Amino acid sequence: MSTAGPTQGAKAPSGGRELHAVSERGGHFPAPWIARQTEALLAQRGHAWLLQGPSGLGQYELALALVSAWLCEQPTAQGACGHCPSCHAIEVRTHADLAVLMPETQMLELGWPLSEKAQADIDDKKRKPSKEIRVEAMRDLVEFAQRTDARGRGKAVLVFPAERMNAVTANALLKTLEEPPGDVRFVLATEAAHQLLPTIRSRCQTHTLAWPESAEALQWLAAQGVDAPVAEALLRSAGGRPSDVLRQSTAGLSPAWWAALPKAMQQGDASHLSELSPAQAIDALQKLCHDLVLRGSGAQPRFFMSSQLPACQASVMTLTDWFKRLMQSARTAEHPFNAGLMLEALANDAQQALNARA
Repeated sequence: MSTAGPTQGAKAPSGGRELHAVSERGGHFPAPWIARQTEALLAQRGHAWLLQGPSGLGQYELALALVSAWLCEQPTAQGACGHCPSCHAIEVRTHADLAVLMPETQMLELGWPLSEKAQADIDDKKRKPSKEIRVEAMRDLVEFAQRTDARGRGKAVLVFPAERMNAVTANALLKTLEEPPGDVRFVLATEAAHQLLPTIRSRCQTHTLAWPESAEALQWLAAQGVDAPVAEALLRSAGGRPSDVLRQSTAGLSPAWWAALPKAMQQGDASHLSELSPAQAIDALQKLCHDLVLRGSGAQPRFFMSSQLPACQASVMTLTDWFKRLMQSARTAEHPFNAGLMLEALANDAQQALNARA
């Protein structure tokens, strides 16, 4: 956990995943669909929000916008002002009244400082950054919640992704949610709300993330420097999620690469996946399998053009079994024994599924 105080040596934000654009004055403003949801949520009361929905819709960005507005010294109905000392402290990850609870891997990716002990353990190679929200971080949060706020605007807690809490961590948070100190507010953001304890969900007001309109998403992507033809093609491959388009563009996944994926997998060409992590490869193959099942059921594909899908005689049952194997592979994708061998195995499995006969 980061209680983002100035003594922790905050790093500059990475910003690679954030749905924010840079304004002329040097600050940040959210994507328009995030801004609309921020204004709507700020108009409602409540000490704990649960933001839920599929990945890539901006759960983290909306959560950050909410805590920024709560702590802002000059807030408006639209959100934080973006230029007061409190907003600056959040921007540089040093706000004393904001506690950020994330897996250590996520905190490092998004530029949030770790606790001194956690950072020392990782620097000394005593352990690797955790992919779960550790119970030690939750204990720090409980202590943070009991302290008096430093800036007179109360305190805020941001938990993301909330489904990464293990059972012990979740139960520790539950106790704080049940008896919250009077000046602390919570926002939990998740891409898998079903994995949270029902008791945690019941103690939060729930907001389901809104999908952006295609035209609005394309306009916003153009402002981020993504060429219109590329953005349009990648927005389809990303299932309409603009943040995923940015990640695909940054990773070099061009529309041509995406269009060639089905044929490459039918041929078992593992080299086509060589620039991807196992998790990225599994995500791409799940989308391919999904569209083949849709086509086999007489529906229109979602992630690929119909012309891009291979002539495949595999039955829906065969494709469903392939999808189940991909889901099993996803459980170990973040820490594969050998990433190269895993990509080869994924390509081989895809080839067998795509060439199976009904």
